[in-house]
This record gives sequence, structure tokens and C-alpha cells, in this order.
Amino acid sequence: MAYRFDINATRYSFASLKVLLARATPERSGDALAGLAAGDPVERLAAQHCLADVPLKAFLDDVLEVDGDAVTALIAAQHDAAAFAPVAALTVGAFRDWLLAPKTTGAEIAALAPGLTPEMVAAVSKIMRAQDLIAVTARIEVVTRFRSTIGLRGRLSTRNQPNHPTDDSRGIALSALDGLMMGAGDAVIGVNPATDSLPDYIRICEVLEAIRTQLDIPTQHCCLGHVTTALAAIEARAPVDLVFQSVAGSDKANAGFGVTLALLDEAHEALRALGRAPEGANLMYFETGQGAALSADAHHGMDQQTMEARAYAVARRYRPLLVNTVVGFIGPEYLADGKQIIRAGLEDHFCGKLLGLPMGVDICYTNHSYADQEDMDILLTALAAAGVNFVITVPGADDIMLNYQSLAFHDAQFIRDTLGKPPAPEFAAWMAANGIGEPDTALPSLEAALSQLRLPAA
Repeated sequence: MAYRFDINATRYSFASLKVLLARATPERSGDALAGLAAGDPVERLAAQHCLADVPLKAFLDDVLEVDGDAVTALIAAQHDAAAFAPVAALTVGAFRDWLLAPKTTGAEIAALAPGLTPEMVAAVSKIMRAQDLIAVTARIEVVTRFRSTIGLRGRLSTRNQPNHPTDDSRGIALSALDGLMMGAGDAVIGVNPATDSLPDYIRICEVLEAIRTQLDIPTQHCCLGHVTTALAAIEARAPVDLVFQSVAGSDKANAGFGVTLALLDEAHEALRALGRAPEGANLMYFETGQGAALSADAHHGMDQQTMEARAYAVARRYRPLLVNTVVGFIGPEYLADGKQIIRAGLEDHFCGKLLGLPMGVDICYTNHSYADQEDMDILLTALAAAGVNFVITVPGADDIMLNYQSLAFHDAQFIRDTLGKPPAPEFAAWMAANGIGEPDTALPSLEAALSQLRLPAA
């Protein structure tokens, strides 16, 4: 089916819904690189007007099909017609108006999640301003639980990311303690390993478990190795709290990550059987990012933001504890500058929340991007206003292992001080009991705190 819209004396035609979505996407370098972007701002405006008139039902009839693709099949299988019914008669533009209407509650928006497809939420995001994206998600509460409760309204959780370039146990512990003394880590203490060997994976889990248990911290930890390494560690009865995996919006892109839905199913069941989590806890941790499918030549002619939303269909299959987009990590080839990174971060958070996911954002950029920490300050503040579940924090905002710029531990404290967003209630109580964040408490030095820990042998 072709789509058309006239501006003045010019008719703009879009050969398919896939093409229309791509042309309607706010400007970003990745879509231009793929040859999918609008040719100029006027064509983009025409596409957005045209997209606003498309019925939401069109995304069920004119499916963005990828032959033999398990993610496409999963999207179709997830659709709940009863949940979709309240908005089934709306166009994309009318759906935007419904989301923004003062009488529409967060509970009503959240109830739609099983009935919405990734392409629907990607479509409506493309015709929304930044303030629209913030206003809608600020109403939605997506709560998950393990040892801490994440996503409660009015709170902001953090991932404490103590990465180390050689996975040194003391280095990881020192960075983790640095974050804990700043109140970072209620969502998870998570390490990206420099290697993906099973012995290192198990050792990192043991280091994080030693920190958690000896300091009695109400949080969970994760070694962000590959899911196959996690499975082997679970089989060895290592202290694995969460299984992590990067996922994307097509089979081919997921194959680039070395993962299938069947493998994720196996890991989810193995972790549940390990029995470390409280009853009913959410167990998985997924990471995504605009441009991942394009970089693997696995986007099937779809724009990068629509492909990103499709990755959320994979994530929500497992009712995860945490999902975050690593918004500026891939580089300027896909998000050229601070403005594009800010827009993408708000879009990803919006789309994930509308699909019922506990969305966090790694507010970040690579060292060759046209972005800086002031851009990250703006995105952090906007996402905090939007009710983001968690953000990622590293020592000094500089990840010395992954070699990119993120947020520092004190950036989360800035949000807590200025916007009044405390961490998870269990973690906040632990902080208070230990005097963390209290101006009159003299905390030990990092070296003194480290000396009190009994770490496993390297």
C-alpha cells in the first residue's frame, strides 16, 4: 500500500509503511547512512503528517514482515486484541492526542501495553515533541523487584558500574565501594567483563557477592558476560543473580550477538531453577541501542528507531528486572551529536515504557561524538522528569574499560538533591542506617573500606 501527502503543489509518496516510518523519523545520521532518511525537512514533515493519519490497525494488517524472522512472529504472538480495544479505532495522530489528554491516566496507558506493537509505539513517538515524550512517560509506573524495588513513582535508581580494564578483583571492589558511598547501586551492581571466560565470570560474581553480603546491601549484582557463559556459571552453581544479554529487533541482528529466543528461554529457566531470587522476582537484564541492527546489516530496510522498538518485544517476553538502551554508545555514525542522542534517549524510554518495560538509559557518548557532558546533563534531567527507572553511573563519568563517557555517581546525587528523587526504598533505608548521604557522617576512606572486605582469591 502506498501512502501520500501533499504540501503546497508537491505530492510526497511513500511506497510502504516501512518507508513512511523511516521518512517520518526525526533526523539522525544512521538513517541517512542506510539511505532511509527523508531527503529534506519538508519531506520529513510530509511523512509525519501522513503517518499521523494512518490507523493503528494498519500495523496489524500491513505488518513490517521479515520472512522467517522469529522476532516478527513474536510481535504478532504478543498482540492482545482485548488490551488494544480502547484505542483500536484511533489513528496514530489521535493516539498521540489520547496519550496527552489530561484525563488519560497512567494506569490506562499501562493497561494498553499488551495490545501495542513496537511499530505502533515507534510511529506515535515520531510525531511527538520532546515534552510530549516526557509528559506521557511521567505518568507510567513500571515496577520490578528482586532484593530492591525499582521503578516506583518519584524515585530514581542507579546501576553502579565498576568496570576494570583487566577485571582486577580489587579494582572492581574499589570502584564499587566508591559508588556505594555515593549511594549508587540500588538497581544493580553490574560489571562488563573485559574477557568472557568462565573462570573470570565466576570470580566477578563472587567478588560482587562478597561485597553485597558482607555489607548487607539490598541490591542485586550482575556480570554482563554472554548468556552462554552465564549458563555455564549457573551450571557450576556460581552466585549468579541476573542473566544479562544484549538483544536487537531481528533474528539476524540477534545472531550477531550470538543469541536466539530459545537460548534466552533456557537461561531464564536455568536462573529460576538456581533459586537465588525471592519468589516472583524479575530475573533478566537486557541492553539495547539504536543502530545495533544497522551496524550488523540486519535492519531489513527499517529505520533504526523502529528496529530499536522491536528489540523491546524480545525483552518483554521475559518480564525482566532491568532494560536499558545504551543510547550514545555505538557512535556518531548512528547518532551524530548531542541533539540526536538526547532525542533518541527520550524516544527509547518512551517506547519501552509504553510496551510495559522497566526502562533505564545509559546516558552516554563515545569520545569521537559531537557531544559532551552538558548534553548528558540535559538528557539526565529530562529523563528524570520523565520517570526513568534507572541510569548507569561510573567513577568520574569515564568508563576506563569500555572507553566511553557516561554519568558519574554524583550525577545521580544531583538529581536526588534537585528533583527530590530518592533511590529504591530498601536501599534508601540501608544508606540511612550507614550514614551514607548524611552531611555529618564521616565515612571511611576507600582504601580503609576495601581493607575490611574479604574478597575471593583472584
